[in-house]
Formats: sequence, C-alpha cells, structure tokens
Amino acid sequence: MSGVSAKNITKRYGDTEVIHGIELDIKPGEFCVFVGPSGCGKSTLLRMIAGLEEITSGELFIGDRQVTQLPPADRGVAMVFQSYALYPHMTVEENMGFGLKMNNVPKNEVKEKVLKAAKILQLDEFLARKPKALSGGQRQRVAIGRAIVRGPEVFLFDEPLSNLDAELRVDMRVEIARLHKKLEATMIYVTHDQVEAMTLADKIVVLRDGNVEQVGAPLTLFEDPDNRFVAGFIGSPSMNFLTGVVIEGGVSVEALGDITILSKAQLPAIGVKVIVGIRPQFLSLKLGDGPLKVDLTEELGGAAYAYLNTLNGERIVVEMRGKQRFDSGDLVTMTIDASEVLFFDKKTELRIR
Repeated sequence: MSGVSAKNITKRYGDTEVIHGIELDIKPGEFCVFVGPSGCGKSTLLRMIAGLEEITSGELFIGDRQVTQLPPADRGVAMVFQSYALYPHMTVEENMGFGLKMNNVPKNEVKEKVLKAAKILQLDEFLARKPKALSGGQRQRVAIGRAIVRGPEVFLFDEPLSNLDAELRVDMRVEIARLHKKLEATMIYVTHDQVEAMTLADKIVVLRDGNVEQVGAPLTLFEDPDNRFVAGFIGSPSMNFLTGVVIEGGVSVEALGDITILSKAQLPAIGVKVIVGIRPQFLSLKLGDGPLKVDLTEELGGAAYAYLNTLNGERIVVEMRGKQRFDSGDLVTMTIDASEVLFFDKKTELRIR
C-alpha cells in the first residue's frame, strides 16, 4: 500500500498544454476521486499515473519510488477500464489469472490468488462461466478481480460504472466501497458523476481545463467550496446562483423580490454586484400572492423539486420534503436559510468569506 505524489505534472500535445502543473498528494490507503466535466483532464491525469500517457514535465512518485519514466508494468499499479476488456473464450477464472500466467507465475499460486479474489468479489460460483453468461455487474467484478490478483500498490479506476444501468451503478458503487474497506488499498477513481464522487471518496480532486480547482473531503467541498465552479459542480441538484447587490450589513437579491440576506462575510463596497449561491435544500416556499411563480415540479417520491422563474428571468430550484407540493402557475413567497448562503466575486468567481 503506497501513496501517490504528483510534483508539478504537465502534459502537452505539441504546443497545446492540457495538464497544467498539477501538485497532488494521495495518502496510502486513501480513496481519491478525480471529478470534473468532460474534457477537464481527469482521465489523462489517471493515464499519466498509470504510465499509459507520457509525462511532459514534473515528477511522479508511487510510495518512495520516482516512477516518472517507468513503464506501466513496473509502477505497481493495476487499472480497471470503462470497458470490461474480458477475453470471451476464457472462463472467469482464466480471465482473472491471465496476467499472472503471462508473467510466468506458478499455476498453484495463480489459482490461490484467483480463488482469494473471487471470494472477496463473491464470484466463487461463477469461475467456470464465460463472460457471455454473466451480467454487466458481474463482468465488471471480474475486471476488478483481474486487478486484485496482481496485488498492486495502487488501484486505478477509469469511469468503471459508466456502461452499467442506473440500478447496477448503485450496486457496484457499494461493492467498490466495500472492496476498499476490505483491501485498505490506495485507490484513484475517475468519474464525471459527482454523486459517485461524494459517496465513494475520502478525498475529491475537482478538475477543470487541466487545472485542480480544489482538493478536499466530500463534505468540505460541498459546504466550503473555494469558487463558483466547485460550488456548482458538487451537489445535486446544482447550487442556485443569483445576482445580488451589496447593501449595509448584507446583500439584496432583486430577482427574489428584493429579499435582503444578512451576512458577516467580508463583502465588497456597498453597491457592488456579487454572485449569491443558495443550495435547493436551504430554501422553502409558502403558497400565497408572492412575487415568484412555480414553473414546474419534478416528483421523486421522497422529495420533489420546484423550478421557479424569478422576477428578472433567472431560474431557481427548491427542494421540497414531506408532503409539501406546488402546481405549475402557483404564486409563492420564499424563505432563505441565510446561514447557508455563499457569496462569490462577480469577476473572479472566487468565494467571498
């Protein structure tokens, strides 16, 4: 079990730099998730750690070893890809042990390691089956088992659940979390799904355009984001963002009917515009002749989301629990939990604390 350290890592394709001087420390045994929108560089960074992409400049350490120029086989990592990449003519047992066999590991040792991995992944009864006789979730477990038998220092997962349907994704998410607890191994996991990131990670690395926007525990990023991008990316539904104007002691939000939000943050001068961030669960609605109109309601069973049109055309989402519901066209008034409101600079989009 080893940690991973990136020291000023960059990646260029010709004159185009896609990874910009990333500094990152992942502790031994930590479950670290790279998250961000498509094209942000998360898979490229993972492949650089794996040795599948050349590092243009900087240094990479796995444990105490400097591995920047080492080939993938010598880095002590095992990777699980988005596609299962199983051999269709081989059984589960043969697929899981194939890499060891190619490295001339003795047959009895291969069998022992495969049986141990199969027990961890609850694949014991499927060892004689071929991939076509398995479900998508079982195939992904075989792919994970193939990584486990290698006994790597670091596990790398590149969007391993994206090919599964919604129910299987939830099941496999739980399986991977259990696996991490059992193995106590260092795991680095790439996803564009922030729900996966929040539920799996000890540490989340939020990436945008090849830069690290923020690193921290899931709840830290949710409750204390450094900028508007992180605040909007972490959390589902996304945080609402409205324009506010600084007044004495707080911020006035015209779009909500000139609601005043009191704040102790170090706000700029009176009259300066700021971005007001409010999560849907910290808003509440009351039916009445208010300034806001419900556009539509999205029903999820245990919760519902009301989508409102504000006075200046900005959209806002409100989470409703219990039996409270509203119909399209209802006029409502809004109450805000001021202690949960965040403010961001209008120009830089950095957090105002």
